[in-house]
Amino acid sequence: MGTRHGLFKQLVGDLSFLDSTPFAKLLDSCIRTKSARDAHRIHARVIKTQFSSEIFIQNRLIDAYGKCGCLDDARKLFDKMPQRNTFTWNSIISTLTKLGFIDDAVQIFRLMPEPDQCSWNSMVSGFAQHDRFEEALEYFVKLHVEDFVLNEYSFGSALSACAGLRKLKMGVQIHAFIAKSCYSSDVYMGSALIDMYSKCGSVASAQRVFDWMSDRNTVSWNSLITCYEQNGPASEALEVFVRMMDGGFKPDELTLASVVSACASLSAIKEGQQIYAHVIKCDKYRDDLVLGNALVDMYAKCNRLKQARWIFDGMPVRNVVSETSMVSGYAKAASVKAARLMFAKMMERNIVSWNALISGYTQNGENEEAVGLFLLLKRESVLPTHYTFGNLLNACASLVDLQLGRQAHVHLLKHGFKFQVGEEPDIFVGNSLIDMYMKCGSIEDGCRVFKSMLERDYVSWNAMIVGYAQNGYGTEALEIFRKMLASGEQPDHVTMIGVLCACSHAGLVDEGKEYFYSMSEEHGLVPLKDHYTCMVDLLGRAGCLDEAKHLIEVMPMQPDAVIWGSLLAACKVHRNITLGKYVAEKILDIEPRNSGPYVLLSNMYAELGRWGDVVTVRKLMRQRGVIKQPGCSWIEIQGRVHVFMVKDKRHPQCKEIHYLLKLLIEQMKQSGYVEDACDHDICEEHGETELTSLYDIDMLEDAALG
Repeated sequence: MGTRHGLFKQLVGDLSFLDSTPFAKLLDSCIRTKSARDAHRIHARVIKTQFSSEIFIQNRLIDAYGKCGCLDDARKLFDKMPQRNTFTWNSIISTLTKLGFIDDAVQIFRLMPEPDQCSWNSMVSGFAQHDRFEEALEYFVKLHVEDFVLNEYSFGSALSACAGLRKLKMGVQIHAFIAKSCYSSDVYMGSALIDMYSKCGSVASAQRVFDWMSDRNTVSWNSLITCYEQNGPASEALEVFVRMMDGGFKPDELTLASVVSACASLSAIKEGQQIYAHVIKCDKYRDDLVLGNALVDMYAKCNRLKQARWIFDGMPVRNVVSETSMVSGYAKAASVKAARLMFAKMMERNIVSWNALISGYTQNGENEEAVGLFLLLKRESVLPTHYTFGNLLNACASLVDLQLGRQAHVHLLKHGFKFQVGEEPDIFVGNSLIDMYMKCGSIEDGCRVFKSMLERDYVSWNAMIVGYAQNGYGTEALEIFRKMLASGEQPDHVTMIGVLCACSHAGLVDEGKEYFYSMSEEHGLVPLKDHYTCMVDLLGRAGCLDEAKHLIEVMPMQPDAVIWGSLLAACKVHRNITLGKYVAEKILDIEPRNSGPYVLLSNMYAELGRWGDVVTVRKLMRQRGVIKQPGCSWIEIQGRVHVFMVKDKRHPQCKEIHYLLKLLIEQMKQSGYVEDACDHDICEEHGETELTSLYDIDMLEDAALG
């Protein structure tokens, strides 16, 4: 520093230079130190010399001002120059593009008498660096059409633009140009190609480029590791990292951040801890913000919140990414109160932060809170994303609130999401809408959304098939399945669950068997426990109880209480008390404190009039400490929710409701209704039955309205 200032005093004090080279050298020093103050001082001395009108030194001044961030001074000097050469134009264009004034650079470029290769490269680079990728490629093509030789700067900026636009076809064409040029073996071109293929999702091409490279550096390895970390399989990112270390390459902070992110995706806590141990030992990386954020995210996703919080608290600098990782970690670990507290303390929030908390609420069943947070997001004028609406619609579906779901749909349309595949996955929102409408029982609205989707994926078809099946439209579900196959879309395990459920609801036993046994042969899908449960339900509904029992006994996995419960329910419907008792014992072996088998068995005995056995089952429940949770129903009337529990008399209109129920029971009996003992809650003290649980939601709604 002392030498530079001594040289500065000597040079500016001597006005008898033969040429302006000393001033140019001192301006280079200003550029290295980013000293705008010294650049101004040198400019002041130049004005007093014979070089004040020299194009060379004026060009160097424009360049220095630009690189020191003094755009106004550079522009004033450029505008006042009576004569300019190509370097003058290039200096001001370069200054404008680097400082983000792209439109001003375009105007200057269009006024330039004879742009050269440097001028064109500055424009291509400027557009690419400021995410104006379409224009970057447009100028790249014009550069080629003007017959300039494409160089590493042209190729690098164009590949960056292809990566930003996910334009794989254009990227492949540029790759072909590079392969024919003298840059085919350039290590930086190789790294840029890997990055382009990675961001376009072509992992195999990225790997091939890497394999062809005769020379590699840390950037090359980082590009490939990041490729696998972002596109999968994430395990391959760890393997590439090991090969990098074995090859003698030292990882940098970007390498470690990518590997840590891969560990987060894999929940590979052991490997992540090893990376963290390496970070702690190195002062260079210990306080790196990006790496710190990756470590917090990794520990949070691996459900090690104490370690995540310890790293978070020890970070000298944090940003919105750090805090969002903690919010997401708390939310996923069902600590939504801690997540909300962290969210409330955030000095800066972005849509990712909001999405993390909304998602946490929906994942933990706190759907009202999720909806409330969305409303707060709207009040604060935060722009929601596809992921925001996906979570909001999931909350509406879980609440089975059709009116709220329709309001969400209106919000969604106002944001211009029209369920097509584009730069962002609108199709995800379309699928969420179908699922919401189907779960809310609005089949027509679900079909309307499905038909309006310009493109669909297997999730779209699954939502329709499962939705139809859940709402009792078995035939329609199977028709959609046939259309799915005709479209060329391959079914997955969820598809087949919907198909089997549809067959069950429609009573299509033979078709169900055919679909079940064709899973492996035609679609390459090995039946899971859920598929066997669907088949047991199908056979049970059709009265094929022995066949259902045999299927459970020969299934390749251990049957659980759910599948045995499905058979027990079928035994109750078909009044097979012998098999029912056998199945109930199987369930109790698995879940001895499950009240369901006791109640079903008790009801089966009651249907047959075997009241002594009913009492025996109830006494057995009491002896084993098994408690049956009371039934609960609720309805919403004019925005108010009414909750009804069995034997619960706390409702303010209780007397009116029971009076109306009594009238309804009398009218039902007069119409020929015969009471079914199936769902009675036996009152052991009096041998009487509690009839309230017999009545469905419509009766309760009428009662409440009365």
